[in-house]
Amino acid sequence: MFNTLALWVPRIVAQAERFPWAMPLFGFGSGLASFFLVERKEEIAQFIAIMMLASWCWLTLEKVLRGYVTNWFGVQLPSPLLSYCAQMVHQESLFFIIPFFFISTAWNSGQMLFTGLLLVAALVSIVDPIYFRWLAPRRWLYFTFHGITLFAVLLTALPIIFQLPTSKSYAWSLGIALAFTLASVAGELPWRWWQRGMVIILLAAFVSLFAFIARPWVPPATLWLTQVAITDRIDSDNRSPENSLLVVSQEQLRSGLFAYAAIHAPRGLNERIYHEWQLNGQVVDKVALEINGGREAGYRAWSHKVNFPEHSLGRWQIRVVTEANQVIGILRFRVVEQLPAGNSTASTSAMAVPPPAVTPDSAMKAQLKKMAGEAE
Repeated sequence: MFNTLALWVPRIVAQAERFPWAMPLFGFGSGLASFFLVERKEEIAQFIAIMMLASWCWLTLEKVLRGYVTNWFGVQLPSPLLSYCAQMVHQESLFFIIPFFFISTAWNSGQMLFTGLLLVAALVSIVDPIYFRWLAPRRWLYFTFHGITLFAVLLTALPIIFQLPTSKSYAWSLGIALAFTLASVAGELPWRWWQRGMVIILLAAFVSLFAFIARPWVPPATLWLTQVAITDRIDSDNRSPENSLLVVSQEQLRSGLFAYAAIHAPRGLNERIYHEWQLNGQVVDKVALEINGGREAGYRAWSHKVNFPEHSLGRWQIRVVTEANQVIGILRFRVVEQLPAGNSTASTSAMAVPPPAVTPDSAMKAQLKKMAGEAE
């Protein structure tokens, strides 16, 4: 078997070098196909996520496994094959997760920086001269690239496989990616063990602090809004808004306003989210909502604000955020003296209910078209 493998491996590598465009095309196509399969079947989502994590385990332990194969079977796996395999894992991973981040990103917030970074990483992974000649030789940069990609993969896979809420999946993803990345960095440092240990501890502390501060800039990959509205009337029978307001008069505030949002979440995921009501950038109210995943159209939830301060004129926004303060989406409206939009503090009530069925494809298309709109 291994003799046959030794004969075919050089041929595979030669074909990959002859048709360099084939591997990026395969990675892009399979990654995008995986996203739509995940959207249609939760069991497929879990299988794909597990396979994705298994490929990362192989990639992380590549040196160890290569040594075992050589010692046990006397077969030396060629470096080009391993390099191409590493590149394919990066491509598969990035093109699998980017649709999740693309649709869950609030493009009118700092989250566009993280998703933009993933898009740049995907571009680097498919351009061989950049990947092999510029990225791979710079080991510290390669390990950073590796760690960011693994972090994003875990953010997507852990809620799907283990139904972890975003606050826990963020912490686990950061810890696992940091451990693997820093272990690789330590192996490349030419210093003594205690010097390497000090550097690793300082790096871990710095990255952990930065990741904690930057949490609002990282999209919750498996949560996104499928329908939003600021309204003064809710149809209780159909559990949907009767209208959608962008401008509200002070007179309308007397009867209260609803912030309505349907949130897509993986099946089995129980998540606490918050509606933060802000006036001119200042938080005036924060309402907790419990949602359950599994509905294709998203789990419908709304907060109802009935008391507003005397001075409510200005620009309002409701930030839909997770417990980890990751922004799911932003709803905006404006309050004027004699016409449209408003929101402020006072007594607020909240309730959450399951939604009617809507196809995920239509929700995704609508979301992509409105990526720069009022709420992502």
